[in-house]
Amino acid sequence: MDSQPVTESRYRRDNAALLHRLRKIEGQVRGVQRMVEEDRYCVDVLVQLAAIRSAVQAVGQSLLESHVRGCVTSALQHGDGERAVTELLEVLAQFAR
Repeated sequence: MDSQPVTESRYRRDNAALLHRLRKIEGQVRGVQRMVEEDRYCVDVLVQLAAIRSAVQAVGQSLLESHVRGCVTSALQHGDGERAVTELLEVLAQFAR
């Protein structure tokens, strides 16, 4: 971890890495589409879908961490913690589904 304080700019700083991961996921989805079009073995398709789900979860986890370390921390420091925590709990409920 870097030692500098994490702020809302963290999301922008990590933007290139997140976009790279999302493009990789996009390629995986296209690959699964081809597999279905080619009537590939179901288990092979399911394995690829599990890999996609895991990759999407990792992107979400990264964004969630950035949000907590940046936006939520900033809101807590500036007296808007209640709103930020409520919003965080709502997004966690959606993310956990």
